[in-house]
Amino acid sequence: MKIEHKRGLIVFWSLYLAGILAIVTFFILLSNGVLGFMPTFEDLENPKSNLASDVISADGETLGRFYIENRSQVDFDSISKNVVDALVATEDERYYSHSGIDMNSLARVLVKTVLMRKQSSGGGSTITQQLAKMLFHGKAQSKWDRATQKIKEWVIAVKLERSYTKDEIITMYLNRAGFIYDAYGIESAALTFFGKSVSKLNKEEAATLVGMLQNPSLYNPIRRPEKVITRRNVVLGQMLRSRYISTQEYDSLKALPLGLNFSRLDHKVGIAPYFREYIRLMLTAQKPDMRNYASWQEEKFREDSVQWINNPAFGWIAKNPKADGSLYNIYKDGLRIYTTLDSRMQKMAEDAMTEHLSGELQPQFFRAKKGNRRGPYSVDVTDEQYTQMISRAIKNSDRYRRLKQAGLSEAEIDKHMKTPVETRVFTWAGEKDTVMTPYDSVVYHKYFLRSAMMSVNPHNGHIKVYIGGPNFKYFMYDMASQGKRQVGSTIKPFVYTLAMKEGHTPCDLVPNTPQTFLLDDGTTWTPKNAGSARAGEMVSLKWGLANSNNNVTAWVMKQYSPKAVANMIHDVGIGSHVDPVYSLFLGTSDFSLMEMVGAYSTFVNKGVHIDPIAITKIEDKYGNVIASFLPSEREAIDEETAFLMVNLLEGVVNQGTACRLRGPAYQLKNEMGGKTGTTQNNSDGWYMSIMPNLVTGVWVGGEDRGIHFDDMRIGQAANTAVPIFGRFIKKVFASDKITSVKEDDTFEAPEHFGYTLDCSDRHISADESDGAIEASVTTDDSANDDGSIFNF
Repeated sequence: MKIEHKRGLIVFWSLYLAGILAIVTFFILLSNGVLGFMPTFEDLENPKSNLASDVISADGETLGRFYIENRSQVDFDSISKNVVDALVATEDERYYSHSGIDMNSLARVLVKTVLMRKQSSGGGSTITQQLAKMLFHGKAQSKWDRATQKIKEWVIAVKLERSYTKDEIITMYLNRAGFIYDAYGIESAALTFFGKSVSKLNKEEAATLVGMLQNPSLYNPIRRPEKVITRRNVVLGQMLRSRYISTQEYDSLKALPLGLNFSRLDHKVGIAPYFREYIRLMLTAQKPDMRNYASWQEEKFREDSVQWINNPAFGWIAKNPKADGSLYNIYKDGLRIYTTLDSRMQKMAEDAMTEHLSGELQPQFFRAKKGNRRGPYSVDVTDEQYTQMISRAIKNSDRYRRLKQAGLSEAEIDKHMKTPVETRVFTWAGEKDTVMTPYDSVVYHKYFLRSAMMSVNPHNGHIKVYIGGPNFKYFMYDMASQGKRQVGSTIKPFVYTLAMKEGHTPCDLVPNTPQTFLLDDGTTWTPKNAGSARAGEMVSLKWGLANSNNNVTAWVMKQYSPKAVANMIHDVGIGSHVDPVYSLFLGTSDFSLMEMVGAYSTFVNKGVHIDPIAITKIEDKYGNVIASFLPSEREAIDEETAFLMVNLLEGVVNQGTACRLRGPAYQLKNEMGGKTGTTQNNSDGWYMSIMPNLVTGVWVGGEDRGIHFDDMRIGQAANTAVPIFGRFIKKVFASDKITSVKEDDTFEAPEHFGYTLDCSDRHISADESDGAIEASVTTDDSANDDGSIFNF
């Protein structure tokens, strides 16, 4: 018996020790990654995370984000104590007393969940274990896989506790936590659901977000507010139990509504969407290769090549690899992109554009197009032209491309495009759900006039306002920097600039008579004048520009070669192609709004041209500055010439085609100049404004050149573009927060400037000024019939 007893003890202890050894060996193999992936020390020190890059305005506001996951990092000091209290009370009440694994919770799970089969006994994972799962484990494929993951999480949790402080672990957990509506991390969740930073969350808001973590889809405060309130109150109860709140607080807080301020982050909505897209495209641009451009994009290739060489921000990612040779990723690396935009001025500009387009101009356009069966196109568009333009628009639509890729024939696609479907369309009162054929949807959206606007500080090139269109979601093409249109009479100041440079002054008198040009082919050309005011008289150059008189501009043009004028246009900042022909002064060249604003800034900046700049610096996720950007500048014209041009442009506002800004509608008294421009058949309306510390450009037109007013009275720039600027600048002056642009700003004359600028013929009636038209056009005032395919 003794021998058998002894043998039994030996077997028992052998098995016991073997079991211990097996467990130890198992954990050693597990820790070293032999039994599957196990993070290294470097992995623990630098866990991978997709961090959104923030686009930040000059006044410190976050304009938007570029992201795969809308995630922002915050440090522990930036997290409200209410959030930390709610998290610890709900998820791990002994968090500060264990080393990654809570033995009490494990025992509870073993007894109640495993042995007694109680599913409501709660989980045993600590906050650190949950973080381990977030960082290094995906979704388990089986129960065995999950069991293995669970054991690995114990090991990782212990390692995390050795590598980080408790506060750091909580910070990592909250930064990593996933919510819904593209919100990743507690900061993004706070902004999405409550419109505030996590540092400002109160107790009930913190309890709501922490409660959502258990199952964000189930506890969706937008779809299931009652269920979320119940879950929030459970969290508040845990905070009461852990003595983070009093009984009185609990009783009052649990009775409160959710108090949401929900705003889902979407790059297509929010403030300055066109600007954010401009930033994205600029930073991620690749080195231009003509093989990647269509045959008709030669000028685009040339412009991009110049940008690649001269603009450090253009293609910055491709041109500036990290130390290890990899490239920055604006969707993952958590960059902070600091821009020049002023969010307050941007909002004022967006509001001004919306007010004018929705409240005045668009209703006028709808009324003007009633009864035109080829609307929204002009009455002079033929049936054949109309069919071609709509067909081209259909083929450019996303729906057509998807159907074509699916292998449908043209006949099948045509049938589909003319079959009514449920759809959502743009209106100035908000999106509208309706039933409409895809064909009619294309035509419908063409009825909406487009507009773009940009404001720049002329002294440093900083873009303060950038609007590429009326609504980025529905009209994504950017008319601020990408699109180019004929500029009409806004080109005339460049012609006058050459005259001022060559010794003329604003008060020089010239004949207001038709001018005839001898062309290279031996023929002659005499441009027409739109009005008859002071015909045959000697008039000042200031009067001629103020009233956009073609006779006077033609006289100036005749004094110089077309090549000299084209060179001057390039000198002041226009990079687009300019045909060196006599007719260029009518503004038939296509320029971008950004080019025009940059060129007009040259006048205000004493003849020094500065390319508009959008970004000042970029920081990495640690706050290190990894790029800084300074404006590129060069002397284009002398200071005296620039000041003479400022005076000429002041005349346009004080006595010419933009004098309505001085009238009762806007009552602007500040020093400013400008130039209106209306192109052939009213296709484009421009207004360029100069002020001592702000240069602004506004463009208004249709998606296609054939979409325009047929009546010059309402189609000219004084009615389409000028009011947007007037509304905008009144808002700027009314704000006590905008200090960089003030009503008492003045233009600074050059030292020892001795010219007389008070011309004898400066006075002109408002009626004559309002009737002055900027381009040689033929108008069609035929009345429209009633009715339209849409009930406008």
